[in-house]
Amino acid sequence: MSYLAAFTKRPKGRSSLALAVALALAGTGALAQSNITGSIFGQVAPQSGNTVEIKSVDTGLTRSVTVDEQGRYRFSSLPTGRYSVTLKNNGAAVSTRDNVELSIAGGTEVSFGASAAAATDAKNLDGVSVVASALPAIDVSSVDTRTVLTSEQLAKLPIDRDIAAAAMLAPSVVANSSYGVPSFGGAASSENAYFINGYAVTNPLTSIGFTKLPFDAIDQQQVLTGGYGAEFGRSTGGVINIVTKRGSNQTKGGIYTIWEPEALRASPRNNYFPQTGAATNAATDGKLYQYRNRNQYWKSTVGAYISGALIKDRLFYYIDAEVNRQEGASVGSFSNSAASASKIGYSDYQYKMPRWTAKIDWNITDNHILEFTGVSDKTEYTSDRYAYDYKTLSHGNTQTGGVYTKDGGDLYIAKYTGYITDDLTVSALYGTQKINHVQTNYGFNPACPYISVGSNAQAPGVTYNSCQTAVTSTLPLDGANDKTKGWRLDIEYRLGDHDIRFGYDAQNAKSFTGKEYAGGYAWVYAKQTNPATAIDPGLGVTGSPASAGGLGAQGYYVYKAYNTQRAGVETDQAAQFIEDRWQVNDRWLLSIGLRNEQFTNYNKNGDAYIKQRHQLAPRLGASWDVFGDSSLKVFANAGRYHLAVPNNAAVRSVSGSLISNQYFTYTGVDPVSGVPLGLNPIAVNPASPFICASTGGVSSNKECGQAPDPRTVAAKGLRAHFQDEYILGMEQQISPTFNWGAKLTYRKLMSAIDDTCIQALGNKCLTFNPGRGNTFMVAQADGSLKEVHLSQKDLNLPDLKRKYYAVDLFVEHPFADSWYGKVEYTFSRNYGNTEGQLASDLDTGAGGQTDVSRTQDWDLPQLMVGSNGTLPNHRAHQVKAFGYYQLNQEWRFGATLVAASGRPKNCTSFYPTADAGLYNSSTYWFCGLPGQPGYAISPRGSKGTTPWTYQLNLNAAYTPGWLDNKLTLQLDVINVLNRQTATMYNYRYALNRTTVNPLYGRELNYTDPRYFRVTARYDF
Repeated sequence: MSYLAAFTKRPKGRSSLALAVALALAGTGALAQSNITGSIFGQVAPQSGNTVEIKSVDTGLTRSVTVDEQGRYRFSSLPTGRYSVTLKNNGAAVSTRDNVELSIAGGTEVSFGASAAAATDAKNLDGVSVVASALPAIDVSSVDTRTVLTSEQLAKLPIDRDIAAAAMLAPSVVANSSYGVPSFGGAASSENAYFINGYAVTNPLTSIGFTKLPFDAIDQQQVLTGGYGAEFGRSTGGVINIVTKRGSNQTKGGIYTIWEPEALRASPRNNYFPQTGAATNAATDGKLYQYRNRNQYWKSTVGAYISGALIKDRLFYYIDAEVNRQEGASVGSFSNSAASASKIGYSDYQYKMPRWTAKIDWNITDNHILEFTGVSDKTEYTSDRYAYDYKTLSHGNTQTGGVYTKDGGDLYIAKYTGYITDDLTVSALYGTQKINHVQTNYGFNPACPYISVGSNAQAPGVTYNSCQTAVTSTLPLDGANDKTKGWRLDIEYRLGDHDIRFGYDAQNAKSFTGKEYAGGYAWVYAKQTNPATAIDPGLGVTGSPASAGGLGAQGYYVYKAYNTQRAGVETDQAAQFIEDRWQVNDRWLLSIGLRNEQFTNYNKNGDAYIKQRHQLAPRLGASWDVFGDSSLKVFANAGRYHLAVPNNAAVRSVSGSLISNQYFTYTGVDPVSGVPLGLNPIAVNPASPFICASTGGVSSNKECGQAPDPRTVAAKGLRAHFQDEYILGMEQQISPTFNWGAKLTYRKLMSAIDDTCIQALGNKCLTFNPGRGNTFMVAQADGSLKEVHLSQKDLNLPDLKRKYYAVDLFVEHPFADSWYGKVEYTFSRNYGNTEGQLASDLDTGAGGQTDVSRTQDWDLPQLMVGSNGTLPNHRAHQVKAFGYYQLNQEWRFGATLVAASGRPKNCTSFYPTADAGLYNSSTYWFCGLPGQPGYAISPRGSKGTTPWTYQLNLNAAYTPGWLDNKLTLQLDVINVLNRQTATMYNYRYALNRTTVNPLYGRELNYTDPRYFRVTARYDF
């Protein structure tokens, strides 16, 4: 049994209670206080009476510690910024290091040897040696893998002004166009964690996305890609950790404006029907699908900031406020849209995104600090819709629809830090956030159902229209919102060679959410190529269009669809951790930690349907300062990382959603409403278990609107989603101005949470752990519950598999000799039979599946046939390079390059046989039409890869000396070469069992076109 495997089973009896009590008295949660601050440490020549004093250059915060018997000292939990470090003997200053930069969650070594006074660049001032630089470039106190970008670097590098874009500069981080959120180390995009000043700001509903703040308000952005200690949790991907700017004794302020003109933005590529070669698609193959050349816009940002001291050395403030705008037009409809869809196919739109950040720092004394942070992030979107005519590529002038949305809210954080003694530090944090979601539709008529019809579903001679002007097919609930509140207590105690950290944290997330079709339901028109073929025998729809008469004789039919979800759901997360950083000797550091997680998920009635306790996560790390001078570090770590199920998982079947389809043929269409006329039901087997009594339709997941008993919706003893990770790496300073490093990473997903809908469970979709046996509570006819255990063999599902390995290499030139640069290369492989919490392979242009931890993957055994292969976030090769050159005080130039090999391509189709209970969809790992020549199994990732993507960005900045270098004019060019590369394709081969999908192979997403960004700012 491996070390990590030993923690898989739950402790029992008294040992469990003892551990729980010990950790409750000792533990922290998602982010320890030490990881939004930093530390200064070092070695001093042993001498009686030695002390070391640090003083913040910005705020005057001063602390002093006594050097221990081995000549070592350490200051922990320091706010980031610049410090002076002074060695004193019996109170008299001996040597000082000025302008020591402290980065987030990092350690800076400042040692004083016997030769300190004779060091290069030293000045003797009345016997005091003052050294301005020459500090080690390698942080031997860290055992994780991180990228830290400072505000200076973020301003000087040509990248999108976005947290996710900055994170893309870190190794093993790849773009996922299906969600707009990056993937870290082969994990799904929902498996990351995001923090602002120590508080979790990950989307509480889906875990996809995060709260944003003014980009200029970021002081440092830390990107953790693996190996983090026990203080971190709730992530099996990566962590983005933001520390905001703060005030200082010096009053500072500025204004800035940023403009991305439409005239200097390249036109997006048009999108075309693929060349399928099928006779049924002769009319569309190679033709224009979406006119994207017209999708142009401009963006602007206007902002200002002010900071300073209300009371010198004690009370400081920082405020940054900005308004971001985007205005443009887009052709949202497609060339195969029906007339009803084209009525709202052109959009004149605008975004308005007011954001602000405010921070108050109160140094009550040098030993007690209070911090208050406020962040506001809101987005208003207005879209006026007009008709669009693909024959003339022009739009109408009379508004036919529109939508207004407003999303966002405010975040507030309070934090206390107390340096109780030289060896004891205590911190406490509390935060709360509320995010509102509002949507208002222009001319919305609640009596009009939503109408959906494509060109291939339109019967000759029939006019299809709609009285529904809603822009989106489904509408969110009124009053939808998300709320979080959380608190944390952290304690750090130094005991000889041991830095012991422990704490407790808890966070509660509530979401009121849901959706339903505009008008309450939808009419979806369709066509069967062979009119005599049954519509969906797997769900019991045994009738064919031809059998029901009307236009069904030609294969045309329609179904009435319901998609109603409404729930107020809740998640509680708590954790305790303890970690010992043991300085074994001058060269070896060991980090030994243990984290204990608890997750509870509630349905809309407040009943817990998932309870997880004793989710133990050991963390081991080691750092070897090979030569004892911080010039070469070898490090290693091993850890287990858990992840909770977000609120979204309880919205559907757990809380009683209604998702059903009822099938008809028709003889005509109402010319105003678009509602079908002359309806005749298509036969359904009355014994089908998929029939919803409430609608008369069929539901593939038996979601008929009734909330089930919470004891029956999830397996008993459900294990959390967790992953094991192993890292071995090194970093070396090969010259005074160059560092290089290498790292090996291996990740294995050990447990996942998803749902399965197999026949043995009555085709109800229940939450379970894939790849192992599960025990369920099954409702009986008399209302009682019966415990049923199904082995992995009974479930007929394969082992869970997601693995990731990578080799990362980098060379870095820290800023010196007027320039900074870094080049990274990653070779990796991401493979298995599940992406994780998400399924981006299901993307057909509107994004991947967002039912987090309720993907389609494990629903049926047939869906897993051929599922093993390279996964969506696999990129075999990545090259990233970035840097800037300071020509002189007035001129600066910067560049970034990100290149990556493509993502795997697939082909999916219908299952070979239309067995009862199977989904009637083109999402099985087969390619071709069932029963036709060439039809065969098509394993995941077996159709090659998308093309390489390359993005080169350049910038130049001018800061005129005649204005005391306070004015900066900067020009950034993003995607200089204008390479608009397809990053995703439509993988679905068939429309139905007899018809090739005319969109199979269509390019779905592209890298952004070239654009120019002009910045003018004045700082004082």
